[in-house]
Amino acid sequence: MATPALEVANLGKRYVLAGRAPDTLRDAFSAGLARIAGRSGSRQQGELWALRDVSFSLAEGECLGVVGANGAGKSTLLKLLSRVTHPTEGRIAVRGRVASLLEVGTGFHPELSGRENVYLNGALLGLRQAEIRSRFDAIVEFSGVERFLDEPVKRYSSGMYMRLAFAIAAHLEPEILVVDEVLAVGDAAFQRKCLGRLADLTREGRTILFVSHNLSALGALCTRGVLLESGRVACTGTIQQTIAAYVDRVLERRHHADLGPGQPGFRALRILDLGQPQPAVCDTLHPDGSYALEIACRLPASSGANLGFTLFNESDVGALSSSARDSLRELPSGDVVFRVPLPVDRLPSGTYRVEGAVWDGSGNLDQSDALLRFEIVNTRSALDVMGWKTRGATILERPWQALHDGNPS
Repeated sequence: MATPALEVANLGKRYVLAGRAPDTLRDAFSAGLARIAGRSGSRQQGELWALRDVSFSLAEGECLGVVGANGAGKSTLLKLLSRVTHPTEGRIAVRGRVASLLEVGTGFHPELSGRENVYLNGALLGLRQAEIRSRFDAIVEFSGVERFLDEPVKRYSSGMYMRLAFAIAAHLEPEILVVDEVLAVGDAAFQRKCLGRLADLTREGRTILFVSHNLSALGALCTRGVLLESGRVACTGTIQQTIAAYVDRVLERRHHADLGPGQPGFRALRILDLGQPQPAVCDTLHPDGSYALEIACRLPASSGANLGFTLFNESDVGALSSSARDSLRELPSGDVVFRVPLPVDRLPSGTYRVEGAVWDGSGNLDQSDALLRFEIVNTRSALDVMGWKTRGATILERPWQALHDGNPS
């Protein structure tokens, strides 16, 4: 069996929350002042295991996807793999150079120009100047920041930071590339460009560990996945198995969410069979039936408030998207229930999941990768239905309907 490019065994990282021993002179000085002020006993010591008993391996040339909710330990794992911090327990074996994209601007010196930072990052990876010089033009062309290359990077926007950082990491050809959710900073065109470059690197035999909430990108790029939950490995397997496990866990938490006072967002989603004397909840849909997606949510009192959803099939391809303002010119505020017809007879058989978002003029107020999952049992083939256009609400035979304020019927 070939030696793995990356191997993690029983990895753990513990943080002391309060009352910790001073690590630096400044910590010791602060602790001394606290004792003088009589506050030494006011803090209770505690600990948090951000990671515990995490084990997996990554073969050379493999792309591994890491998923998990916020706070699951993904960023801690990447910092340990990149040697930004040290593990409390366990072992990490890395064979080859590692380049990391953890946060926008990580590894850049703000006072140096973009040109100088290219050479600095290359030197940190152990490359000679001649090697960096041979790839310099490709880095600049990919990043698109040639006009500002001799400006200090402290003047760059976050998007410029990210484009240059990704271009450096992807073209200096490390054996292992660790990528966090930094691609979300770029626009859609640059994200596609980055994902294409990552796919090229895997074909060239580079090893990639990719953390993202973009399930479509994970499914297209990765072969295997690891699901983290509360700092532990909850699932490993093919990327499709890992995504399915992640979606199931999100559904358990989000199918009926409790919102805080005045907090906008989704409260509950369900599929209703309208062909029954009384609409009944269901999760298996047939082409000759009449169904609707019922969305219970809380909308802010804002002129720019909106909500929408997208249906994704089991290949993570968007099959239908719509938003409330496609049908309604004005939306009510507060607790509202919407009912949206689903054109089941125009969708191929398969399992679908619903992604949704609530937003206003300031941006997203609530967003979820997986709010609901259902299955369509359609006797028609995909070729029979693939000619239908699914842009906006044009496929919907009836518009969104705001039923009433309050709870779902």
